[in-house]
Amino acid sequence: MLFGQPVAQGELLPWSWARERLDRARDFWIATTRPDGSPHTRPVWGVWLDSGFWFSTGSSAARNLAKNPEISVHPAAADEVVVVEGAASVDVSPEALAAYNAKYSWTFEPDGDGVRDGDGTVGSAFLVRPRVVLGWEADLRTPTRWPFHVA
Repeated sequence: MLFGQPVAQGELLPWSWARERLDRARDFWIATTRPDGSPHTRPVWGVWLDSGFWFSTGSSAARNLAKNPEISVHPAAADEVVVVEGAASVDVSPEALAAYNAKYSWTFEPDGDGVRDGDGTVGSAFLVRPRVVLGWEADLRTPTRWPFHVA
């Protein structure tokens, strides 16, 4: 079976299934590529918005994304998998900050191209616009692919 091809009619997951898992997840993993081509992964907090996945990081992931915006993101849970693949761009939108601050009881404010929290810690802020989202349940019988059209 090819990924995203149903075994029988009606066995693909609805987008609402993926969206629910993206909305309720507390912790996410991101994967970027270092300039030498080696992988870099790390956990982050983030929020799913209608426009994509928003997060902030002060790690080498920010430097990696400045060189190569390609990224994958997935909630930390491995029993119901949702993987977002796309490109990240700098984003400090009020909508993203409000959603993040509400979800995590945090105090991010814009700081140039990034954010600053109440303790003065500064980080880069990104929006991942998905090209494709992949999802499947633990039994692997419902692998689904949701393509996105990037404008």
